[in-house]
Amino acid sequence: MAYFTRTGPSMFRATDHTGGAWSLEDQHIAPALGLLVHEVERDRDARRSDGLVVGRVSYDILGTLPVDVVDTHVRVVRPGRTIELVEAALGHRGRDAVLLRAWLMRPGDTAALEATSLPRIAGPEDLPAWDPSTLWPGGFIASAEVRRNEEEPGRAVFWVRTPQSLIGGEPTSRLASAVGLLDIANGMTVRADPAKVAFPNIDLTAHLFRQPRGEWIGFDTSVSFGRNGVGLTSSVLHDFDGPVGTASQILTIRPC
Repeated sequence: MAYFTRTGPSMFRATDHTGGAWSLEDQHIAPALGLLVHEVERDRDARRSDGLVVGRVSYDILGTLPVDVVDTHVRVVRPGRTIELVEAALGHRGRDAVLLRAWLMRPGDTAALEATSLPRIAGPEDLPAWDPSTLWPGGFIASAEVRRNEEEPGRAVFWVRTPQSLIGGEPTSRLASAVGLLDIANGMTVRADPAKVAFPNIDLTAHLFRQPRGEWIGFDTSVSFGRNGVGLTSSVLHDFDGPVGTASQILTIRPC
């Protein structure tokens, strides 16, 4: 059971588990974001052996993707010994739908300096189970296990995991799997009824000061709507050891 199966060196078939929440014919973009991280890591490991870590992923979502075969390509924009900028794209039939720019950085031993002022959140064992398919349709949402405490519409703490692998029969890093869940944040504490107001995100940027560990990824999320049709979903990301970074998604708000 997986979100994608590889059909060629740079091509993948999306499975029904990628089915979207805004349109059942299109993919939920979350697994695609994880897929691009996996391809960036594969390209890195084919070129070098010094284990650069991903410090930032920044995605622009140019359009929708059908639940079909998709293609990827990766290129190094700014090479370097200790830091490099890598670009990846995912598309369908020659049309790019998602662009990623990732900063890769040399790891080092800074354990003696490790610290953050970001507060921890309650663990998944302390939060009630919540079924997101009661609000959202689609194969991806149905594949997610969620534990959530919603303080009010647009404000919640929640944890997400999935039994699905990212790519069938192919090992993937914990980072790629975690990034493949990040885009779910925009739908886990809605500020407006999605049957009445559409608020899809057109980007996602995550900054990571630590690589996530474990099968759960935690979110401390706030959703804001402006008065001019633009919104923002902001999250502090967690694993069992505490905060690992932040993620943000800009929203286009469209009354149905």
